[in-house]
This record gives sequence, structure tokens and C-alpha cells, in this order.
Amino acid sequence: MNSGVILYVEDEANDILLLTLALEREGYPGLLTSVVDGVEAIEYLAGVGRFVDRQTHPFPDLVLLDLNLPKKSGFEVLEWARGRSELASLPIVIFTSSQAEIDRNKAFKLGATDYIIKFSEFEDLAGFARLLTKRKFT
Repeated sequence: MNSGVILYVEDEANDILLLTLALEREGYPGLLTSVVDGVEAIEYLAGVGRFVDRQTHPFPDLVLLDLNLPKKSGFEVLEWARGRSELASLPIVIFTSSQAEIDRNKAFKLGATDYIIKFSEFEDLAGFARLLTKRKFT
């Protein structure tokens, strides 16, 4: 059993770095791994291509998914994942800068577990990381 593997699907290197720093600061005991586009997200979740080795690329306990991604959007990734019974219980949290109600509604309609707007302040991001650190993964 993994001790909290988070797959962060994000194309902005600074956002990945900031979440990494926030998790480290809060003592996150698990693993944060990231991919930079929708196609890589699908390949990672499916365990194909360069992600076939689950020792190197463990199946995530949580997905943080941006909406605005290259190659395939976060909506496309979410729809793909929710179309697979083996991923039905995987928590997929939309983690985006979009405050548009239409995006929020579409995400929930497609099966998002939650919808979180990215934090503009590092201290707020650290608070989110603290919540992730306290989360019990099953």
C-alpha cells in the first residue's frame, strides 16, 4: 500500500515547484509525482508507455488535475478516467486557476471529487499541503 502518492497534472513548472516546497515544509510523508499534459496523465493512470513500471511510477492515491493542459484538457482526462470502472473510486480533485462557474459545474458533472482554485499566496498553499499531510489514504 502506498503512503499517499499524489499525481499532480500541471504544465506550469513553478506551480509544481511551489506545491513540492509546500508539501516538504509540512512534512508530507508520501510521494508527489507530476506529469505535464493530459496525454501523459492518461498514460500514467493507465500504466502504459514509460509509466508501465509501477515500482517507479506507483498508482496514485489522489490526482490533482489542472484544467488548462497541453494535448488533452483536464476535462478530457477526467472524462477518460471516469469512463473506466477501475478508476471510479480514485479521488480526482480539479486544482485550477479557473473561477468560472461553468468550469466548476462541468467538472462535477464529469465526476470530479472536488474543485479547488489555486492559491495566490504560498501560506494558503502550505495550509492545503497541511491538509494533504493529515489525510489518511486507504
